[in-house]
Amino acid sequence: MQHSIVDADAWLLVVEKPSGLLCQPGRGADKQDCLLARLNQQWPAARIVHRLDRDTSGLMLFALDADTHRQLSQQFAARQVEKQYEALVAGPVVASGQIDAPLRKDLDHPPRHMVDAALGKPAVTDWRVIERLPDRTRLQLTPQTGRSHQLRVHLAHIGCPILGDPLYAHAAAMQLSPRLALHATGLTFTHPASGQRLAFRSDCPF
Repeated sequence: MQHSIVDADAWLLVVEKPSGLLCQPGRGADKQDCLLARLNQQWPAARIVHRLDRDTSGLMLFALDADTHRQLSQQFAARQVEKQYEALVAGPVVASGQIDAPLRKDLDHPPRHMVDAALGKPAVTDWRVIERLPDRTRLQLTPQTGRSHQLRVHLAHIGCPILGDPLYAHAAAMQLSPRLALHATGLTFTHPASGQRLAFRSDCPF
């Protein structure tokens, strides 16, 4: 599991995270190897701005100073950062649509999350079909919110779980992929120093 640097300057890093690598340290000695720790070896001041699940691969953004971190975090909070993903899901899906289903932690089954119309926080995901195959569909996903496990829970909620998802896929969908078939392909944001709108793209590896 090796990460790659997509772009680097005096203010920030754009990095491609591999599947299976934590983005930040977890609890326990066996969860200290993570993308942030690896980056800190070369960039000691690097700090995480947003997160990807361990088994999700793709583009991540890191700040190299406190002011950049604050400004980028504000862009995420204000939904000024555009994110795109690709996923392989089980079964057929209509050409496009939107999932609007509030989410919260599933306190009875951690670390899972769940749809809860009464107690959940707003969560919205747009999807578009890219490719149809006999037993799966390739989707482009655009989250309008950034809830934990949002894409994974939303797709399972509509009966089309992401292939290889150990938390939300049924047995048949688990068998169709050796990894979670979810990749962060696009990241667009405004550079805090230059004010330039930047767009980065990562090819889907599956």
